[in-house]
Amino acid sequence: MTLAQTSSFSICIFLFIIFANKPVLWNEAAIPTVASNNAHATTKSVSDIPLPAGYKRLPQLAGTFGAWLRTMPLKQDNKVYLYNGQLKNNQQAQYAVLDISVGSKNLQQCADAVMRLYAEYLYAARSFGEISFNATDGTKMAYSDWMKGDRFVLKNNRLQKVRQAAPGSGQACFAQYLETVFSWAGTLSLSKELIPVKDTRKLLPGDVFIRGGAPGHAVIVMDVAENAVGERIFLLAQSYMPAQNIHVLKNPGAAGPWYAAGFSGKLFTPEWVFDANELTRFP
Repeated sequence: MTLAQTSSFSICIFLFIIFANKPVLWNEAAIPTVASNNAHATTKSVSDIPLPAGYKRLPQLAGTFGAWLRTMPLKQDNKVYLYNGQLKNNQQAQYAVLDISVGSKNLQQCADAVMRLYAEYLYAARSFGEISFNATDGTKMAYSDWMKGDRFVLKNNRLQKVRQAAPGSGQACFAQYLETVFSWAGTLSLSKELIPVKDTRKLLPGDVFIRGGAPGHAVIVMDVAENAVGERIFLLAQSYMPAQNIHVLKNPGAAGPWYAAGFSGKLFTPEWVFDANELTRFP
């Protein structure tokens, strides 16, 4: 199997987790009902998604990844489209849809969406030197090298860094870099870069549930709230295969999009089931 075959083109499997019966969640009763399951009609960003009674958003320092994720704008039509402009078949998984481009190629899938958000955060902060991801074969793909004119070329079934372009910067340069990352990185490579988080009670915005491999999948924690006794709830977002709009997920076992933290078993999402030990964090 070639490197390209194990890249993000095939790193996620396109299947739907169909529950014949309502799944029994770890602490489903602990999640109060939000005011409306159609709140996206009046929300403009992730920070506007309503909280259950008794919860407040976990404070995030200005300039952090968690604070930035809350500013992500939401589409008002609340529909998930594929990279080719077609509607996704399953329109029941999303609670809200991020207003961020998906591109015109089948590239921005599950792990790619996580990398996209983290890279966009660093780009907005002008931390260009910190934008770097590894390819599935371990090759380091740093944006700082890309801006110098380096490109990552497949030779003998392995990527090599070759200086073959003029130095560049700006949005077009950044977009081309991301396309290359999405082509050669995926859940397998990203899972090796992230740090395990052992206690789901301590999860934070920006954390990632990830299973590396083929099939594999990844979802990102978009926001976290906490009640008076320190119990946390969280929002998840994903892209999937084929490449599609990044969307905030519904919780299939509760009313609304919030999931309860502090579990040690399974995390049931609309299209995937994770284990608690698959929670990770960017270094």
